[in-house]
Amino acid sequence: MGATDRGRSPADAERRESTPGLLRRSAGPDGFVPFDRFMEVALYGEGVGFYARADSPFGREGDYYTAAHVSPLFARTIAEHVRSVLTALPPGAPRLIVELGPGDGTLGEGVVHGLALGRGVPEGVEYVLVERSRPLSQRGFERVSTAGNAAGVPVRRTEGIGEVGPFRGVVLANELLDAQPARRLLWEGKGWRETGVRVTDHGLEPASEPCERPVPAPGLPTGIAPGTIVEVSPFAEALVREVADHLVSGLGLFLDYGMDESEIVAAHPSGTLAAVRKHRSVVDPLQDPGGSDLSVFVNFTRIRAVARTAGLRELGFRRQGEALHEWGLPTLLEEAVRAAPTSEERVRVHLAAKNLLFGFDRFYALELAPSIGPDGSNATGVT
Repeated sequence: MGATDRGRSPADAERRESTPGLLRRSAGPDGFVPFDRFMEVALYGEGVGFYARADSPFGREGDYYTAAHVSPLFARTIAEHVRSVLTALPPGAPRLIVELGPGDGTLGEGVVHGLALGRGVPEGVEYVLVERSRPLSQRGFERVSTAGNAAGVPVRRTEGIGEVGPFRGVVLANELLDAQPARRLLWEGKGWRETGVRVTDHGLEPASEPCERPVPAPGLPTGIAPGTIVEVSPFAEALVREVADHLVSGLGLFLDYGMDESEIVAAHPSGTLAAVRKHRSVVDPLQDPGGSDLSVFVNFTRIRAVARTAGLRELGFRRQGEALHEWGLPTLLEEAVRAAPTSEERVRVHLAAKNLLFGFDRFYALELAPSIGPDGSNATGVT
């Protein structure tokens, strides 16, 4: 067994054999696969994608952490913010918490548990998990439904937000937009090229072709240097539009890392594509498709513009740490410290909270809501 195969299971070998076949079926006559299609297969391809595998990519034994895995205070704080939105909605119809891309269910479990504490769960609340990965859907459902049973919160799952129908409540999406397949477009000075891979008999090779697919509004940046790569995610933008189509009243909360477009272009002219496996960066994202996580920075300039065009109002856009502070993290931290049984545990609680506030410095909280209705009410139902 070679050095690159250490720690890999027989399933890894089987996946490596089948991934090129799936990519080849997606390729054009010359073997070219646009990068967003490559990323779609590498992350979500049935039986071969990174998120389609049986083992979990999250936590110490996985490939990376999210804030929900760093400290339960993250979910607890979000639960208080969600509670404030749900209690402001008019009573009557069910009030849903729809989590997009819930992964292994750590955030959902913490939110349900947090709602059950203090003032209790608001009446008529349901938790809906929207997860396209079958292994993660099962794992997340088991975890969140266990918490839901204890708290009296019904939990169900579906593969798409469209299956939920029009609803009132809160949409949660934590570290989801960055994992949506993205196009990587190269500016040559006189035109754009679509980058991707070419499937050959010897494996995958980086490749590019003239850009023929249009880029929807707000379009691509101008006045940039030749050789600059700009990443655009039609999938992430479509998710925002879906939220606009189905959220009747309430809040859409997107927590993710990224920058405004001008900042990304200036700071990352070669693009922001990153590959991670077992908490370490992978130098070549094409080396083992499906074996590592792939992500790009969220282009918040585009996401915010798409949200406005889709009819959503922007209630807030700020650093994640600032949002957590305003939603009550300091008070919840004090409670957690008082409840810690030992001085060592109190130190751990403090360190985890510090990590939440300062260790996710590239993360932003984007809060969106349906447009103001004819009755003058805002997104949370408060006049």
